[in-house]
Amino acid sequence: MTLEDLANIEISSVLKRPERLSDAAAAVYVITSEDIRRSGYTSIPEILRLAPNLQVAREDSSNYAITARGFNSRSANKLEVLIDGRSVYTPLNSGVFWDVQDTLIEDIERIEVISGPGGTLWGSNAVNGVINIITRSSRDTQGTLLSGGGGTRERGAGARYGGKLGEDTTYRLYAKGFDRDGTQTNSGTDLQNSWNMQQAGFRIDSARATDTFTLQGDAYDGSIHQRTLADKTISGANLLGRWNRALADDANIQVQAYYDRTQRNYPGSAGFGEVLDTYDIDVQHRFRWRKDHDIVWGGGYRRERDHVDNSLFLQFLPRQKTLSRANIFVQDSIALSERLKFTLGLKLEHNNYTGLEWQPNARLAWKLNDRSLLWSAVSRAVRTPSRVDREFFVPAVPALAFPGFIGGDFTSEKLTAYEIGYRAQPTADTSFSVSTFYNVYDDLRSLEPSAGAGSPLVIANQMEGNTYGVEMWGNYRVNDWWRLSAGYNYLKKDLSLKSGSSDTTSLAGSETDPRHQFSLRSAMNLAHNVELDVSLRSIGTLSSTQVPRYTALDARLGWKVAKDVEVSLTAFNLLDKGHPEFGSGSARSEIGRSFYAKMLWKF
Repeated sequence: MTLEDLANIEISSVLKRPERLSDAAAAVYVITSEDIRRSGYTSIPEILRLAPNLQVAREDSSNYAITARGFNSRSANKLEVLIDGRSVYTPLNSGVFWDVQDTLIEDIERIEVISGPGGTLWGSNAVNGVINIITRSSRDTQGTLLSGGGGTRERGAGARYGGKLGEDTTYRLYAKGFDRDGTQTNSGTDLQNSWNMQQAGFRIDSARATDTFTLQGDAYDGSIHQRTLADKTISGANLLGRWNRALADDANIQVQAYYDRTQRNYPGSAGFGEVLDTYDIDVQHRFRWRKDHDIVWGGGYRRERDHVDNSLFLQFLPRQKTLSRANIFVQDSIALSERLKFTLGLKLEHNNYTGLEWQPNARLAWKLNDRSLLWSAVSRAVRTPSRVDREFFVPAVPALAFPGFIGGDFTSEKLTAYEIGYRAQPTADTSFSVSTFYNVYDDLRSLEPSAGAGSPLVIANQMEGNTYGVEMWGNYRVNDWWRLSAGYNYLKKDLSLKSGSSDTTSLAGSETDPRHQFSLRSAMNLAHNVELDVSLRSIGTLSSTQVPRYTALDARLGWKVAKDVEVSLTAFNLLDKGHPEFGSGSARSEIGRSFYAKMLWKF
């Protein structure tokens, strides 16, 4: 793919309608299918390391901490993640269980990563960013694909078959499975947290005249080993349907509905179990008004019902809960001139805990010339309460001086964000993007003693502050067979407790993000269809958990044996035997050096 092709990629996450990447008034980075193939990564969380505007840290064999613009944790709660329009956010803690987010990696068409608020279009939880994972139409995955691989710490295999159900309808079926070894501590202790998953799914696409229809679904089952207890089990299934009708004058209407069931069981006195059923329907209509207005509006409704199995030390009260949220939104992109566009939008969303929330945004895009865009935005977004914030109970353990937790009268966390960015392709061989932001947060989560020192901690909203930073990335085509890509992030947080707060832990615990993050990738096409890819990333210190700065180097050597046959060998973490990326204490995992060989065959 040339840099011109990359600039012309159509994305949909910024405006909920197709637009060229080069015209998008947001800090958006696109991970292409070619980037994914040449990375050698085998899971979605690992693939997200390719986005320079994300912070990605692996905690052990199956858990990751992933966020944009700060506040990272295993249950980072300010990022909205979608797979083909299905939100994978959990109302349990407002985070994402990354251990069950998967698909056949070869079927991913692209991943659109927006750093910055997206609440106007994607709703609460899209506070610091949006990740939109988009898979290929079944029309583009016809025939058979077989893949298999194995290495020093992981083994996996997958198969897909695509065919036709008539002149206008295509389908594909897929199945995959993998197992990943457990991690070790710095002293070499085996943490015995190995992870395995099996998943299968299908997709049907039909296009007739002005109508298109998609039906797709997945089912999965897996387990995570525990040293002394029975294995954790994770399973689930989902089904999504989407209908789109093209109308006159570039107008269209879309209706999407899905059902999603997730189930997990963590045995043990500090474990828990949960069954969550989610029903979601979303309608949107796009039309032009006069010649200058491009309007998208719509609404949706989501119902979530969960049942939690409490344990001795982790409890949700009540055990069963039904949550619902309804929304309406409108966004108008106004062409002020041939090169100047102003976008104004608003979402109104009602939830069980805090009632009506409003999330507006305004964006200005100035096309300086055919190769450069200057943009700015002002947005408001909220993170509404989760069950952890309101209904979580952890009893005290006096022998360990542990005071326990109680869910409180938690309200929504609020963000007002100011952004400005510049994107350009000054030559056919060079492109870059620079964006800066200033985020003002209010009512952030804090832990307040309920009745003095030693009493249970109540989850409250007594922290506030601001963050600011710079995100930049670029591409340089050295020649026809060599391309370089680089990225850099700077993030500074200035948080404080409100008057009257007695919180003694939240401020110190908030420094879980690197202030500096740098990445460099090299992709070479050598003679005889050989590919050499090298990826370097340098991550700054996480002071809260005393994770030291580290630099990791991955390398992949691939060979296209024939048009449809490919073999590759990827080495991860070549610079050290192992290093921590997240977590604290002597029992945390070290992410070790590993190798993975893979074969891919299409016919």
